[in-house]
Amino acid sequence: MTSDAPSTLPTLEPISGPSAWRGDELSQTTEWIYLLSDAEREDFEAVGRKFVADDPDLRTVTADAYPLGAGQAVIDECAMQMDRGRGFVLVRGLRTEEYGDTLAGAIFFVMGLHLGVPMEQNQLGNVLDHVIATSNKTMNDPGALPSRVRDRLIFHSDSSDVVALMCLRGSKSGGASSLASGTTIYNEILRRRPDLAPLLFEDWYWDWRGQDPDAKADYYVSPICSYVDGVFSTYAGSTMILSAQAYDGVPKLTDDQIELLRLYDEITEEPGLAIDMDFQPGDVQWLLNYAALHSRTSYEDWPEPERRRHLLRLWLKRDVGRPLVENFGKNVVAARSDSSKLVAGGAFRIAEAVVPNEDWGAY
Repeated sequence: MTSDAPSTLPTLEPISGPSAWRGDELSQTTEWIYLLSDAEREDFEAVGRKFVADDPDLRTVTADAYPLGAGQAVIDECAMQMDRGRGFVLVRGLRTEEYGDTLAGAIFFVMGLHLGVPMEQNQLGNVLDHVIATSNKTMNDPGALPSRVRDRLIFHSDSSDVVALMCLRGSKSGGASSLASGTTIYNEILRRRPDLAPLLFEDWYWDWRGQDPDAKADYYVSPICSYVDGVFSTYAGSTMILSAQAYDGVPKLTDDQIELLRLYDEITEEPGLAIDMDFQPGDVQWLLNYAALHSRTSYEDWPEPERRRHLLRLWLKRDVGRPLVENFGKNVVAARSDSSKLVAGGAFRIAEAVVPNEDWGAY
């Protein structure tokens, strides 16, 4: 998905189109929610049951083994919104509380197969991962994993083309999923500080080791924004830029760069820019990392372990020819240096994969 063509920067004018949305406007509509019809839901249920019965290896199974009928319309809409629309969609209507986690996870995984290729997400080699608090650590603790704590997270991009979440169980309070348009953030920076906006298209140094302990280098280089053939893309997350400053060989951030990062994060937190969604059991959120950033509000869990907030997560490679500047964002991060370094404990069958490893992220 990387273009070898040089990036053609915008002529310092706002970028328009469906990806340039504001949360306070979008939240007044339901256009971002795809409500399943009975026929679509029943199709996913039937395919999911077949997937459970077949029990394929999650690392090698492909979409052609599980063709869809009525459910194909859902996939087509998700693909369109991610590739050419607002950048995300929330699918609602699966009856996961009736299915149990195994069938719910199977349906989620089949949907993912039809939208891309599942990626390894951790050192265990898991292609289906979990967002669930397995300890009381906070993001201030060394080694804390964002997916395994209850803290609020800053807006960021993940190391994939697509990130998807399925809600199995919600929190007692809080834990809203927040999305922000990368295009709108850029437009706001351009409006307020046109002198700083060009820096978004220059190279920035990112903490690779902090995202993947098995990385082949301490850091990698990528711009925050890409603009090729009229297509605008974003890759953001100030935390990884700031933590990369600790490595030898990384140039110190200039005053303008620091000011830009601060402005970027301030804009994402301004009321009305992001859209917040409280997940219901069965909700599935599909997000193109190049179009929108995501975060989460802090949350309180239920006291019973079996009622904890629990989301399943997929990272997908989705190659639809999107033009990007060379080595943009995840294209470097996603390449594990040596898969032989995977640690034991991976779960590659659906019934096992939907059960979180309680030790992962708890130390």
